[in-house]
Formats: sequence, structure tokens, C-alpha cells
Amino acid sequence: MLTTRFAHSARQDPDPTRFRSVLGHFPSGITAITSRDADGKPVGMAVSSFTSVSLTPPLVAFLPGKSSSTFPAIAERGTFCVNVLATDQEWICRALSVSGGDKFSGVTWQPGPHGDPVIDGVVAWIACTIEAVHDAGDHHIVIGRVDDLDARTEASPLLFFRSHYHHLAAA
Repeated sequence: MLTTRFAHSARQDPDPTRFRSVLGHFPSGITAITSRDADGKPVGMAVSSFTSVSLTPPLVAFLPGKSSSTFPAIAERGTFCVNVLATDQEWICRALSVSGGDKFSGVTWQPGPHGDPVIDGVVAWIACTIEAVHDAGDHHIVIGRVDDLDARTEASPLLFFRSHYHHLAAA
């Protein structure tokens, strides 16, 4: 495995508020990463830091914060489902973004290939097995091997840009 570390001269890191604001100018889709806890109950988190990694083998990645109370259950199970949220699913994003409570209250879903929740009405879903977890500052980089996936061609994704939700506009 190739790992490169770069030497950095003494410098001051950008202010975290400014850093977040500037990076908020990069639009992203919103996903719901779902799994099941040790008791079989659904768990999930809203994540905009999701990306494809490799075609061969098929790999994707998401970056949960180390302070996440949901990620430990996902890591313990070893499987997860990426649900690409649709424009009418902002409320699901908000429900999965809070700590505690029943995040799945009112959310309809079906068990995916690993039994993890595939949320009804999503643009796409991707069932994965955790391949690796890497340390990255105050986050983890979770690499998932894609085991199965599907998409709805008629649905439009929910987007996040400059701290607000957005939808695609027809050209």
C-alpha cells in the first residue's frame, strides 16, 4: 500500500468556521448511511461526504465524525447501505442528523441485501461491506466494498450548498 506523508512548514491552520464556510461552496449530494445495531434495530446518519473510490474492485467511501454515536453500531455490524436521498426527503436528512431518539419514526424502508435499511423513495441505494477504516483528523474514512446497488432514473437528488438544501433545476 502506498502511503505518502508530506512535510509541512510551520503554519497556522485556517479558522474552523472559515474553513467550513469556504468548503460549503462545494455542492454535494446527501446520503443516509443505514445499518442495524446489535439488537437488529435500524440505525442511520445523514452524510454528505460520500464518494466513489474504485471501479475494480467496486469501492465507495464515506467520512463519519469520530464523535458520531451511530458509526460504532455500523462498524460493529460490518455492513451498511448508502441511500441517496431524493428532493422530497429533506425531513429524513434532518431526522438522521440529530442524536438520540427514534431516527426512523415515520421512515418507511425495506431490508437490503444485508438486512440494512433501504429507505423507500431514494434516488439510489448501495449495499456495502466495510473493507477498511482509516484515521483522518476528527473523522474516519470508511471504505466499503459494493455488494449490490440499484437506482431510480426518474428521481432527483437532494443537494446541499452553502448550508442550505437545494434541488436540481431542469435545463
